[in-house]
Amino acid sequence: MTSSFASRTLLSMLLFVAVPALAATTSTTTTTPVASKPVASKPPAQVGKIPIADRFKTVSTAAAHCPGDVVVWSTLSKSGSYHLSGSRYYGKTKHGAYVCEKDAKAAGFHQSKV
Repeated sequence: MTSSFASRTLLSMLLFVAVPALAATTSTTTTTPVASKPVASKPPAQVGKIPIADRFKTVSTAAAHCPGDVVVWSTLSKSGSYHLSGSRYYGKTKHGAYVCEKDAKAAGFHQSKV
């Protein structure tokens, strides 16, 4: 019984070493690079791209920058929304700035529904 066990162990060790080596040397398949389809590229989203020069910390400085335009609170986030002065979030979100409404619209922002 021991010789049978030893021969099986020896055989499995040989197969463990020889089969991967044999497969690596006798491989006849070659890989051909596949031409990739051109991906339709979209222009980068303009949301959140309000220039720093058009962002203000106070309503008065924003109003001085854009006379005759409405000052809104832009969230400056991926949501792409801005809030009017009557909104409960006007001036209260963590990341935001006072901006002119025309600048917010030009950057792709929309009026919040809340």
